[in-house]
Order: sequence, then structure tokens, then C-alpha cells
Amino acid sequence: MSNKAKQHDTLNAGAEVKFTASLRAAAEKKLAQMAPADIPSRPVEEIFHELQICQIELGMQDEELQRAQLMIKESRERYTDFYDLAPVGFVTLGREAMIDEINLTGAALLGEERGKLLHKHFAVFVAPEDIEHWTQHFTSVLQRDDKSTCELAVLRGDKTRCQVRLDSLRQMQDNESIVVHIVLTDISENKRSEDELREQEQFFRMITENVDDFIAVLDLEGRRLYNSPSYAKLFGDPEALKGTDSFAEIHPEDREHVRRVFTETVNTGIGLRIEYRFAMPDGSIRHMESCGGVIRNSLGRPSRIVVVSRDITDRIKAEDQIRNLAFYDTLTKLPNRRMFDDRLNQAMAASNRTGRYGALMFLDMDNFKPLNDQYGHSAGDLLLKEVAHRIISCVREMDTVSRFGGDEFVVMLTELDTDKKPSIAQAGIVAEKIRAILARPYRLLLQQEGDTEKTIEYRCSSSIGVVMFIDHEYRPADLVKRADMVMYQAKESGRNQVRFFDI
Repeated sequence: MSNKAKQHDTLNAGAEVKFTASLRAAAEKKLAQMAPADIPSRPVEEIFHELQICQIELGMQDEELQRAQLMIKESRERYTDFYDLAPVGFVTLGREAMIDEINLTGAALLGEERGKLLHKHFAVFVAPEDIEHWTQHFTSVLQRDDKSTCELAVLRGDKTRCQVRLDSLRQMQDNESIVVHIVLTDISENKRSEDELREQEQFFRMITENVDDFIAVLDLEGRRLYNSPSYAKLFGDPEALKGTDSFAEIHPEDREHVRRVFTETVNTGIGLRIEYRFAMPDGSIRHMESCGGVIRNSLGRPSRIVVVSRDITDRIKAEDQIRNLAFYDTLTKLPNRRMFDDRLNQAMAASNRTGRYGALMFLDMDNFKPLNDQYGHSAGDLLLKEVAHRIISCVREMDTVSRFGGDEFVVMLTELDTDKKPSIAQAGIVAEKIRAILARPYRLLLQQEGDTEKTIEYRCSSSIGVVMFIDHEYRPADLVKRADMVMYQAKESGRNQVRFFDI
């Protein structure tokens, strides 16, 4: 039997003695209250009856005593079970750190039979690297009145290692000796989890610190908790970003959209890939592509958002260049024939919906070839750029100016009148405006050998053919052919003219 159990039995035995003594005192008090002179004068039957009653009372008291003894026994057994089978170890050490008492759980933690552990130094079970830490802890406990905690590794009886936490408290005994009570908790699994988590964090940091992508950890409000070192390329020191609003640098036109996607990710746990722009401190724009993911807590609720982003500015520029090559004239930056065909189809569909006329103008520059022959193609290119600029100045934003190739241009006017005559008049005004501005002299600055410059003045008019359209009266290709045909009629009639088809 353990010392704790023996102490418990001693206390119970004392309680039993006190209870018996109280019964005896009660009987003696009752007998003392009876006068000796009264006894002979009372009938024997009465005295016998009283003795029977006393016998019954004593029997009842005996039963009560037995029940109390049974309760004490059950209490002792429960105490023993609680003490020995507790999920943590209980150890009592003397002043010299020798084991005076230990429960079964504590003995199992140390890997020895309980009987073999008594009067052994606790330090025997401490791993060598933690001996100094243990000594400092025990010395500190002996000098303090409050609880003290430490963690260390112990070597079990089978030489296996175990990580434990010690919650220690000094106590003074009745004989004024000092003991130290220790709660011994196995934290090996927690330590393994912490080590695994630490390894994962190190692995995560190794990745984030060595990739070009931008990795950010945000709280559920979008405030920055962590930014990978790659963010230094955009905003300087990543540490300075902690706690700041991750939406602050997003382009104002994109900010609300990004907020909505972020909120949706928090609410659904599903990350969406989006593109948006950063407005940089120097005024430049960076195009970003991002996708978010949710980190959940132990209850399965979102606690953090991880966002992985990459700078796609170069890709966007390359795509724009490809798009420009596919749909725009490289010299004048005007839509090319491919884009014009698409816009013409859209304009005809719109005309069908609105009932408004549109106009298609085909124009060719007069006297353009002699400029190339005399001054070279660089001079011709300068003139064509100026032609494009002058035509654009004569039309609305909703209209389209396109270069078909060489010195041929096409202009499309949309959303004119619902009546044909007013629409023809409107188209005629624009066509005449274009003819007049293109007939003005061109001052061209030419680069010559030796990096010298030469300015020349050149006159070059245009011949313009115009065809009206509404709904899908003609096919797009037919409209272009008709405009081209009347343009040649204007050229053959003396050039620098505007001609309408079938007026």
C-alpha cells in the first residue's frame, strides 16, 4: 500500500474511534441522569423494557457505524483509484530530490515498477542534456511558494526518451520538513506536433523566400500578416507591410472587384483566379494574377487567407503587342482590315436594331507614288501617319478609321439619321471635311545621312467614294466593293473629289 493510502487509512481509523467514543459518551450521560435511589423502586418489567429499547438503539447505532465504515472504505478505494490511475503522474520528492511517493501513472512514465522507484533520486531519470536545467528548476522550487513549471526529457527504464512537463510546488510538512509535489505530464506527442509544425514552417519559408511569386498571408479583413521577400521588388521592406491594408495599392478601378472576390473566398473557402492592377508609388502600373486559399482553424472555420500572386505585366504587354499586330496597322496604329471587318459587322447589326443609317467611305491618296519615288519610303510613311491623324480629327470616337494597306483608308460612320437624305447629308459633310484637310500641304521632316534633317513640303489630295447602308441590305464585302468602285470614279473624274454610290 502507498504512503498516501496509509495516510488515508490512518485518518479513517481516527474518525471511527471518534464516532465510537461519541456513542459511549452519550450512553454514560444518560445513565448518569438516572438517580441510584430510583432504580430499586422501579418495576423490573419497566427496567427490562428500557434495556430492550437501549439494545435496539445500540443495534441501530451499530448499523450506522457499519455504514459509515463502508463509506470510508469506498472513499479510500476511490481516492486510491484517482491517485494511481490519474492521466498524469504524481510525484513527491524530499528535500534531496529523492522519490518519496509516486502514483502508477508516474511510474509508467518513468518506465519502472513503483516499488523500485522509492528513495531513488529523480535526476537518475533526467536526460544528460537537461540535468543542469533540472537542478536549476528544483533549486528554484525549494525557494518559492508558488508553482513553477519546466520541460525536460527523461530516460525511461528501457532507455527510451520521453518529453515531460513538470508543474512543481513546495509544501511544508507538520514536522517542518519540506517536500516537493510534482505533476508529471507526458508532452511527447505535443512536442512531436510542434517539431512537425516547425519543420513545415521552415519548409514553407524556404519556398516563399526562394520563389519569384508573391506569397501573402492575410487576416479575414484583408490585413497583411506575412509577405514573402519577393514583395521587396514592389513595395520595399516586406516587414513594413505587416498590419497594412492589402487593398490599398490596388488600382481604384479594380479594387471593388478584388474585395468581392476576397469576401467570396472567405465565405465559401473556394479560391478564384483573378487579374487586376497595382498602382505603384512611382505612378507606374503592374498587372497581377492572384489566387487565394483558406487556412482553417481546429473548428474548421476560416482563420487566414493565403494569396499567391505573380507579376504578369510582361505577359500583358506581349499579348497587347500580339493583339496589335493582329488587329492594328503597325505604321499608323489604326485598326487593320481584320478589325474593320469585325466592326463593320457589329455596325450593321446595330443598324438593324436602331433603324439608323451608316456610311462607308473608301479613300485613296492622289499623287502619293511620286513622293516615294523622289524621297523614299520613309517620306511616304511620314505622310501616311499624318493622313491617319488628320482623318481621325474629322470623325467621332464612335466612328472607325482603318488603313487597308498602301495609301488606302476606310472610314465608317455609324448612328446617323433614320432617314436616308439627312444621313447622306451628314456623311457628305464629314467626307468633304476629310477631303479638304487631306488636300492641305504636308510638311515632312526627313532624316538624311550624317543624322542631318531636311524639311520638305508636299501636296497630296484624296479621292473618296461613299456608300450608305442600313440593316443588312448589302453584305459587308459588297459595301466595300461599292465604296471602292465610286472612289475610282472620283479619281478618274479628276481626283480630289467625293462621290456617293447610287444617290
